Order: sequence, then structure tokens, then C-alpha cells
Amino acid sequence: MHSRCNLACTYCYIYTGPDGSWRERPHRIPEATVRQVAYRIAEHTAAHRIGRIRLDLHGGEPLLAGPGFLVAYADRVRAAVREAAPGARVDVTVQTNGTLLTPAVLDRFAAAGIRVGLSLDGGSADLNARRVDHAGRPSWPAVRRAAGLLAARPETYAGLLSTIDPVTDPREVYRSLRRLGPPALDFLLPHAHWAAAAPGRHRPSPTPYADWLIGAFEQWWADREPGRPRLRLFSEILALLLGAESATEAVGTSPLAVVVVDTDGAVEQVDALKSAYDGAPATGLDVFRNSFDEALRHPGIAARRQGLRALAEECLACPVVRVCGGGNYAHRYSARTGGFRHPSVYCADLERLIRHLADRLAGELERRTRSRTRDGPSGPPGVHSAQGALTDVRLPVVDEE
Repeated sequence: MHSRCNLACTYCYIYTGPDGSWRERPHRIPEATVRQVAYRIAEHTAAHRIGRIRLDLHGGEPLLAGPGFLVAYADRVRAAVREAAPGARVDVTVQTNGTLLTPAVLDRFAAAGIRVGLSLDGGSADLNARRVDHAGRPSWPAVRRAAGLLAARPETYAGLLSTIDPVTDPREVYRSLRRLGPPALDFLLPHAHWAAAAPGRHRPSPTPYADWLIGAFEQWWADREPGRPRLRLFSEILALLLGAESATEAVGTSPLAVVVVDTDGAVEQVDALKSAYDGAPATGLDVFRNSFDEALRHPGIAARRQGLRALAEECLACPVVRVCGGGNYAHRYSARTGGFRHPSVYCADLERLIRHLADRLAGELERRTRSRTRDGPSGPPGVHSAQGALTDVRLPVVDEE
């Protein structure tokens, strides 16, 4: 929606990373491009008889485009899809840093059926010290107000995204975010790769990011209070361990189902690739000349739809490969080879995290099996019985998103 941001987060991979394409692009997506994007989305939805699509409006900071513009964009896409593919549903989410969110803005989004996701690093000023504006002023006071507004409008509250800082206390981060009342929460690994490893990252050990995530997982797993949020990364790993498909690019081997349209109409791969090298997400395609089917045939996107075939030999020999899936594609980049056919730079962290969750899940299933045996005959739990066994501890086996 907008190629600029009113914050200058110290770890931002777009504005501090190697890809400088944002400098040459329009600040706000032009009206003519909006119309063409709507046409292409409707064309693709009708051609493939898709019953439900998800439209994420992001940036930069999307609210710099103005709330009225975002509502009009969503309306135009929905109208185009309704005409081309009657009955298809378009779910719209705005992902914002929250600094420009006001009651009036939230009212407009609620009336338009647009949900709002909030990006922040924790539920306190100290935990958000890296998220400052261009003058170095903290964003937390405005974000705290935004979180309060969203908590009071649960039907519009999509959830929270938080980038991990391994020097923080994961239990306190989880508890502080929990107090903001999100229906869903996701922890994101900082975008890094073999040419630019994340702070504190070594291989094969230690595993600072696994240590952090395991601490957060244990706090979440032990949370029995009403309103516990779905935690996407953990839910996805648990679902994969139970035999389900993945619904995120962070783990699993399900085909990529996302493209990005930038403010100039360029059709690109996911923004995370901007952390690899200048031009990494570029495809050479745009919505004026190309359909989304053409994007699916682009070598870069096609490579990310090959599942296990796209992984390195080292990954294929790993016992947790079907759960890990090689990790986030951007995290596999190596400047030495100029390619992505490598294990994730977080390989050791992911393996340790997955094994920890597998042990926890196995222990829970064993405990439930023993309990059922005491109460009556019960055979070994399969995937469906395992999901049922976990229901009453409110484990979100599969994220509804």
C-alpha cells in the first residue's frame, strides 16, 4: 500500500537491508495500479475456482496511505472478485505498526470488515526499545494505545507479530503480549542467512533462538487461562507432527501460495527475500503485462513449490525434514553459491525446537492414552484421536488462518 514507513526499527530488513528497490517506487500505490491488481486477483480467483482468498495490506506502514484509501482498495478487490467469481470470499487484513491507529480509523475498518494485525516486539516500553521513529523517539506509547483499541474490538483484532530478540526473557515477552489480549500471536525469527548470520547465531551450537523459543513455548503450553492466543509457529509444528499440512512458509513443505504486488505494480516473491541481496524477490513481472499464473511459472516461485525436491541433500537426510521443511526460504541463502539450496541458517535451532515439541506432544499423548485406558478400552491414538485428545487442553492443533 505504501513503500515508506514512519518508524526506523533497528532490525528492519527492508530499509536497512541490501535491497534498495523501495527508493525507486511510488510512495502510495496509484489508482490505476489498484484497478489492475483487483482485475488480476479476480481473474485468478475465477480461473482456479478459488472459494476463499486472503488479501494482506501492508508496507512500509500501510496507514500512511490513509484509512479511506485502504478501505476503497479492499472494496474494489471484493467487487471485482464478486463479479468474476460469485460466492468467493475475500478476507482482508491490514498489518500495521499501530502508531497511526485511532478509534475513528478502527471504526472504518470494522465497518468494512477489515481485520487489523499489530507488529511489535513485546508488551512494554523496554521490550520495544528497537522500534523507534526516525528521530529516535519510542513508538511504544502509541502502540500501547493501539493494542488497547484492538483488545476492545475483538472482531477486528487479527493478532500480533513479534520478532525475536534473544537477549530478552521469552517468558516475560509472552506474558506481556498475552496481557494485550490478542486472539493470535506469532514469533518471527530475524531474517538472516549464511552471508549475514543473525546476532548470536552459531552452528551446530549453541542454539540461542531455540533456547528462546522453547522458553516461550513452555510458558504458552502451561497457560491454562481463558483467552490463550493461538501461537502460529508452535501450532504449525504440532500440526505437522500430527500429520497435517503446513500453512506457513516458516516450517513444513507445503507449496508457497503467496505473491507480493508492490506499489508500482511489480509482482514479486515474498518480501523476506529482500534480506538476501538487492533484487532477490524480483520476477520481472507486473500486473499490467502478466497474470498470476505467469508468476506461478516463474523459476523462483516454482522452486518454492517443489517441496522436498527443492531442499539440500543435508536437509533430505535429516529426520525432522518434513516438519522443518528447510525453514524459511530466505534463511537458506548463501553468497558463496549465490543460491538457496542450503539448510537454514537456523538449522540447529529448528531441529532442537522441533524435537522439544515432539517430546512434549508424545508425553501428552501418552498421558492421555493412559488416562483413557483407565477409563475404558482404547486403541493407539492416530492423528484424529490425537487431535481429539488435545482438545480439552485448548491446544490449537491447526491455526484457523
